[in-house]
Parts: sequence; structure tokens; C-alpha cells
Amino acid sequence: MAEIITAVYASADTLPNVRNDLISVGIPQEKIRVDHDKKQVQVMSPTTAEAEIEEILNRHLPTEIHTS
Repeated sequence: MAEIITAVYASADTLPNVRNDLISVGIPQEKIRVDHDKKQVQVMSPTTAEAEIEEILNRHLPTEIHTS
């Protein structure tokens, strides 16, 4: 089952770096949503990749991260 992992950042300047890191490890672009107004990145992922995605999101020091 796919889950959506959402990370919120203090600065919108961080978002392109997060997106690029996710793409560089093979996450398809269509599985990544970036919302500059809310300063968040959402990734739709299979449960098996959740730990790796969370590790990448945490590298950029989110103010909040959750899975739904």
C-alpha cells in the first residue's frame, strides 16, 4: 500500500534541494509534490521505501514530518 510522507520546512529555499535528492535516489518525479506556499514536500511511496525517503527528508531539517 502506498503512503504519503509530508515534510514541512522553515524555508521554501530548501524545497528544490529536497526534491533533487529524492529524484537522485530514484523516486519518480510524478510521486513528488512540492508546495512552495506551505513550504512542504509530499512523497507518495510504497511502505518498503518509507525509511529511505524519511532519511532523505530529515537531512534537510524539517520542522514537521508525518505519514498518512
